[in-house]
Amino acid sequence: MSELTHLDETGAARMVDVAGKAVTAREAVATGRITMSPEAAAAIRAGAVKKGDVLATARIAGIMAAKRTAELIPLCHPLPLTKVLVDLAPDETGVTVTATAATEAQTGVEMEALTAVSTALLTLYDMAKALDKGMTIGEIRLLAKKGGKSGDWVA
Repeated sequence: MSELTHLDETGAARMVDVAGKAVTAREAVATGRITMSPEAAAAIRAGAVKKGDVLATARIAGIMAAKRTAELIPLCHPLPLTKVLVDLAPDETGVTVTATAATEAQTGVEMEALTAVSTALLTLYDMAKALDKGMTIGEIRLLAKKGGKSGDWVA
Protein backbone atom coordinates (compact mmCIF):
# COMPACT_ATOMS: atom_id res chain seq x y z
CA MET A 1 0.00 0.00 0.00
CA SER A 2 1.32 3.45 -0.85
CA GLU A 3 2.01 6.08 1.80
CA LEU A 4 -1.03 8.07 2.94
CA THR A 5 -0.11 11.63 2.01
CA HIS A 6 -2.74 13.28 4.21
CA LEU A 7 -1.05 12.06 7.40
CA ASP A 8 2.15 13.43 8.92
CA GLU A 9 4.82 11.30 10.60
CA THR A 10 2.79 11.22 13.84
CA GLY A 11 -0.44 10.17 12.10
CA ALA A 12 -2.08 13.60 12.36
CA ALA A 13 -4.15 14.86 9.44
CA ARG A 14 -2.55 17.49 7.22
CA MET A 15 -3.11 19.23 3.94
CA VAL A 16 -0.56 17.99 1.41
CA ASP A 17 2.03 20.58 0.37
CA VAL A 18 1.84 20.78 -3.43
CA ALA A 19 4.21 23.76 -3.75
CA GLY A 20 6.92 21.73 -5.49
CA LYS A 21 4.59 20.03 -7.96
CA ALA A 22 4.32 21.16 -11.55
CA VAL A 23 1.19 22.87 -12.80
CA THR A 24 -0.31 20.54 -15.41
CA ALA A 25 -3.61 20.05 -17.20
CA ARG A 26 -5.76 17.63 -15.23
CA GLU A 27 -9.21 16.18 -15.81
CA ALA A 28 -11.45 13.72 -13.97
CA VAL A 29 -14.73 12.02 -14.86
CA ALA A 30 -17.08 10.55 -12.26
CA THR A 31 -20.52 8.96 -12.37
CA GLY A 32 -23.39 7.90 -10.15
CA ARG A 33 -27.02 6.90 -10.34
CA ILE A 34 -30.35 7.48 -8.65
CA THR A 35 -32.94 4.74 -9.06
CA MET A 36 -36.63 5.43 -8.57
CA SER A 37 -40.14 4.30 -9.41
CA PRO A 38 -41.13 4.31 -13.08
CA GLU A 39 -43.73 6.98 -12.26
CA ALA A 40 -41.16 9.36 -10.72
CA ALA A 41 -38.75 8.76 -13.60
CA ALA A 42 -41.50 9.49 -16.12
CA ALA A 43 -42.41 12.74 -14.34
CA ILE A 44 -38.78 13.88 -14.43
CA ARG A 45 -38.43 13.01 -18.12
CA ALA A 46 -41.70 14.84 -18.92
CA GLY A 47 -40.76 17.91 -16.89
CA ALA A 48 -43.89 17.38 -14.78
CA VAL A 49 -42.42 17.73 -11.27
CA LYS A 50 -44.11 20.50 -9.25
CA LYS A 51 -40.79 21.88 -7.95
CA GLY A 52 -39.71 22.78 -11.49
CA ASP A 53 -37.08 21.63 -13.96
CA VAL A 54 -35.43 18.84 -11.97
CA LEU A 55 -32.68 18.10 -14.49
CA ALA A 56 -31.62 21.73 -14.98
CA THR A 57 -31.59 22.33 -11.24
CA ALA A 58 -29.50 19.20 -10.59
CA ARG A 59 -27.03 20.22 -13.31
CA ILE A 60 -26.53 23.68 -11.79
CA ALA A 61 -26.24 22.19 -8.29
CA GLY A 62 -23.51 19.82 -9.49
CA ILE A 63 -21.55 22.63 -11.12
CA MET A 64 -21.86 24.83 -8.03
CA ALA A 65 -20.76 21.99 -5.75
CA ALA A 66 -17.67 21.26 -7.84
CA LYS A 67 -16.64 24.90 -7.42
CA ARG A 68 -17.00 24.60 -3.61
CA THR A 69 -15.39 21.21 -3.06
CA ALA A 70 -12.55 22.59 -0.93
CA GLU A 71 -15.14 24.04 1.46
CA LEU A 72 -16.90 20.67 1.81
CA ILE A 73 -14.08 18.10 1.86
CA PRO A 74 -11.44 18.54 4.58
CA LEU A 75 -7.84 18.79 3.32
CA CYS A 76 -8.92 19.41 -0.29
CA HIS A 77 -7.07 22.19 -2.11
CA PRO A 78 -9.13 25.00 -3.65
CA LEU A 79 -8.65 24.73 -7.41
CA PRO A 80 -9.15 27.12 -10.31
CA LEU A 81 -11.55 25.00 -12.34
CA THR A 82 -11.38 25.53 -16.07
CA LYS A 83 -14.33 23.26 -16.89
CA VAL A 84 -17.20 21.53 -15.13
CA LEU A 85 -19.71 19.56 -17.18
CA VAL A 86 -22.63 17.70 -15.61
CA ASP A 87 -24.57 15.33 -17.87
CA LEU A 88 -27.87 13.83 -16.72
CA ALA A 89 -29.24 10.81 -18.56
CA PRO A 90 -32.81 10.00 -17.45
CA ASP A 91 -34.35 6.64 -18.30
CA GLU A 92 -37.31 4.50 -17.26
CA THR A 93 -35.95 3.75 -13.76
CA GLY A 94 -33.86 6.76 -12.79
CA VAL A 95 -31.10 9.13 -13.80
CA THR A 96 -27.40 8.54 -14.38
CA VAL A 97 -25.19 11.56 -13.68
CA THR A 98 -21.74 11.98 -15.20
CA ALA A 99 -19.50 14.91 -14.30
CA THR A 100 -16.25 16.10 -15.82
CA ALA A 101 -13.98 18.55 -14.02
CA ALA A 102 -10.79 20.09 -15.38
CA THR A 103 -8.08 22.42 -14.15
CA GLU A 104 -4.51 23.50 -14.72
CA ALA A 105 -3.06 23.10 -11.25
CA GLN A 106 -0.67 21.24 -8.98
CA THR A 107 -3.20 18.64 -7.86
CA GLY A 108 -6.02 16.64 -9.41
CA VAL A 109 -9.75 17.23 -9.75
CA GLU A 110 -11.14 13.81 -8.81
CA MET A 111 -12.88 15.18 -5.71
CA GLU A 112 -14.50 17.98 -7.71
CA ALA A 113 -15.97 15.50 -10.23
CA LEU A 114 -17.19 13.21 -7.43
CA THR A 115 -18.68 16.13 -5.49
CA ALA A 116 -20.51 17.34 -8.60
CA VAL A 117 -22.04 13.89 -9.12
CA SER A 118 -23.00 13.47 -5.46
CA THR A 119 -24.64 16.88 -5.21
CA ALA A 120 -26.52 16.50 -8.49
CA LEU A 121 -27.88 13.15 -7.25
CA LEU A 122 -28.91 14.63 -3.89
CA THR A 123 -30.65 17.47 -5.73
CA LEU A 124 -32.56 14.98 -7.88
CA TYR A 125 -33.69 13.25 -4.68
CA ASP A 126 -34.73 16.52 -3.06
CA MET A 127 -36.73 17.68 -6.05
CA ALA A 128 -38.52 14.35 -6.61
CA LYS A 129 -38.94 13.04 -3.04
CA ALA A 130 -42.66 13.90 -3.05
CA LEU A 131 -43.05 11.37 -5.89
CA ASP A 132 -40.88 8.59 -4.42
CA LYS A 133 -39.28 8.67 -0.98
CA GLY A 134 -37.69 5.26 -1.63
CA MET A 135 -35.25 6.45 -4.28
CA THR A 136 -31.78 4.93 -4.04
CA ILE A 137 -28.55 6.83 -4.68
CA GLY A 138 -25.48 4.76 -5.49
CA GLU A 139 -22.81 3.60 -7.87
CA ILE A 140 -20.83 6.82 -7.31
CA ARG A 141 -17.32 6.29 -8.60
CA LEU A 142 -14.42 7.73 -10.52
CA LEU A 143 -14.40 6.68 -14.17
CA ALA A 144 -11.15 8.26 -15.31
CA LYS A 145 -8.46 10.80 -14.55
CA LYS A 146 -5.85 12.47 -16.75
CA GLY A 147 -2.66 14.28 -15.89
CA GLY A 148 -0.46 14.69 -12.90
CA LYS A 149 2.50 12.74 -11.58
CA SER A 150 0.59 9.45 -11.36
CA GLY A 151 -0.55 9.75 -14.99
CA ASP A 152 -3.77 8.66 -16.60
CA TRP A 153 -6.17 6.14 -15.07
CA VAL A 154 -9.36 4.53 -16.39
CA ALA A 155 -11.77 2.32 -14.41
